Amino acid sequence: MVQSRRRGGNYRCPRRAALPAAALLLFLLAAVALLCVSPPPVSDHPVLASSRRRRSPHALLSSLGGGSMDESERREIFRVPTNGSTVRDDLWGSKLASKFYGCSNSSSKFLDSKNTTQPDRYLMIVTSGGLNQQRTGIIDAVVAACILNATLVVPKLDQASFWKDSSNFSEIFDADWFISSLSKDVKIVKELPEMGGKHRAPHRMRVPRKCTERCYLNRVLPALVKKHVIRLTKFDYRLANRLQTDLQKLRCRVNYHALRFTAPIQEMGQKLTQRMRERSKYFIALHLRFEPDMLAFSGCYYGGGEKERRELGALRKRWKGLHPNPEKGRRQGRCPLTPEEVGLMLRALGYSKDVHIYVASGEIYGGARTLAPLKALFPNLHTKETISSKEELAPFSKYSSRMAALDFIVCDESDAFVANNNGNMAKILAGRRRYFGHKRTIRPNAKRLYPLFLNRANMSWDAFSSKVHMFQKGFMGEPKELRPGRGEFHENPSTCICERTDGKAKSQNDQILDSSSDRGKDIGEPAVPNYTGEEVGESDDDEDAPAEKEVIDLEMDDEPLVGPDDPELEQILSD
Repeated sequence: MVQSRRRGGNYRCPRRAALPAAALLLFLLAAVALLCVSPPPVSDHPVLASSRRRRSPHALLSSLGGGSMDESERREIFRVPTNGSTVRDDLWGSKLASKFYGCSNSSSKFLDSKNTTQPDRYLMIVTSGGLNQQRTGIIDAVVAACILNATLVVPKLDQASFWKDSSNFSEIFDADWFISSLSKDVKIVKELPEMGGKHRAPHRMRVPRKCTERCYLNRVLPALVKKHVIRLTKFDYRLANRLQTDLQKLRCRVNYHALRFTAPIQEMGQKLTQRMRERSKYFIALHLRFEPDMLAFSGCYYGGGEKERRELGALRKRWKGLHPNPEKGRRQGRCPLTPEEVGLMLRALGYSKDVHIYVASGEIYGGARTLAPLKALFPNLHTKETISSKEELAPFSKYSSRMAALDFIVCDESDAFVANNNGNMAKILAGRRRYFGHKRTIRPNAKRLYPLFLNRANMSWDAFSSKVHMFQKGFMGEPKELRPGRGEFHENPSTCICERTDGKAKSQNDQILDSSSDRGKDIGEPAVPNYTGEEVGESDDDEDAPAEKEVIDLEMDDEPLVGPDDPELEQILSD
C-alpha cells in the first residue's frame, strides 16, 4: 500500500532533500568569498558595468533568499555617478592666486656680467636624460657659470641616452633669445672661440651631485683658472637645491623667461592648445607615464595578473641590481597611478565625465585595454596624434624631445594639470604653473590614495569621494602648499614667488632668507679659495666622488625609485 504523503503535521522531508540545501550553502559561502577579493566596478560605462559589476555580500544573500533587505540596501556599494560638478570654480583655479605673482628680478647686489666675466674662463657642459632632465642641467649650467665668473658655451645635449634624440640645443630652444635675454647675468657664446689662435681642448671634469657654491669654488674654479676651459660631463642635478637668493632668482629667469622653444615647436604647440580650447571651455592635461620600461623599473604591480608579472619581469632581468618590492613601493606612494586610478581620483574631486582631457604620454603598456577604464570615466580623451595630422607632426615625430616639447606646451596651457608620477616634467610644470599664477596643478597623494583604491569596494561613492578630497588637500597647486625650501626648487620656486600684502610685495621665502648670513654678499666676486690638500682637477674616473661635508645638501627629498648609481634607469624614470 502506498502511504499518503500527508499526515497532518507529522510529515517529514526525506533525508535526501538535505543535500541540495548543503550544496546551496556551499555555493553561498563560495560566492561571498569570491566577492570579498574581487575589485569593485569603476564606472557606469555600459561595457565595464556589464563585465565587471559586483554585488555586495548582503545583496547577494538577499537575492538568494538569505535575508530580507530594502531596495536601497540591494544597490551596489561603490558606483561612480554619471556626472560630477564642472561648475565649481575651485576645480579650475585657486581663489587665492591673484595675491601671488612671479618675481625673479635680481637685487642691486647682483653684478652685471660685463663687470664679472673673466676673459680666459670658459665653461662647457653636457646634459643627460630626456627633455626635462636636460632642462634642469641647462638652468644649473647658467648658475654655475655665474658662480665661476666664466663664459658659458651653449650646452650640448645628450644624444646617446635612453631617449636617443639627435637634436641639438638650437633645434629645441631659441638659442639667440637664450643668449640675449641672459646677457646681463652671464656671457654666453654658441661655440668655444679660439684662444691664442688655437683651439683649446677642454679639461673634462665631473662635480658631485648637489654641489654648492662653495663646492664649485673649491673644486672647479682652481682647475678653470689653470686650464681656462672646463667641460663638465653628465651635468644633471649637479647644483645644490638651496642657494643664496640672487642665484635662485637667476634660476627662475633662465627657466621661466630665457628658455623658449623654437618657433616651429611653439607654433605647433599653440595649434594643439587652440584645438583643445575649441572642444571645451576648460580642459585637463594629463601627463601619463605608463610605458613598459617605466613600469618594469618602478618594480610595482598594476593588477595585470600573471601576464603582467611575466612581461615586466622579463624587462627587469636586464638590470641585475634592481630588486623591487611591489607592496612596499605601493605603501610608500612610489608607484605611478594607473590610468583607472587617475580617472577615479579626478571624478572623486568633482570633474564630470564630459570634461575633455589631453593625454601626454609615450607608449602605454597594454595600449587601448589599459586606457579603457579611463576612457569609460572620461570619454573625451585626446592626444597630439588625434587632434593633428601626420603631416603636421612629421617635423617632430622622429625626435622624442621635440614631441615632448609639444606636450609640455599643451600641459602648461591647460586649465588643470595632473600627472600620475612625480617625474621631472611634472615637477618643472608644477613650478612653472606656480610662478605664472598658481594654475590648478594636481599632484596625486599616492601614499594616502593607495589604501583607498584598494578598499573602495567596502565604501559608498560619497565616502570615497570625501576621502579623496581630504587626502588631496595640500596637493592641488594652491599658494603656500609647500613650505619654502621644501622639495626640488624647480617644483617649488618659493624664492621667486611674491605675495601682495598691505600693498607691498614680499617673497614667500623672505622669512627664511632674512636670517641668512649670505643676504649681504655680492654675487659675481668669487675669490680663489684655499684648497690645500684637496683634489681640484677631478677626472671622469672620480665620478660622484663625495665632496666636503659642508657641500652636502641636507634637503630631504622624496625617496627615488632607483638609486643615483644607475644612470639609465634614472633617465627612463626622469621625465
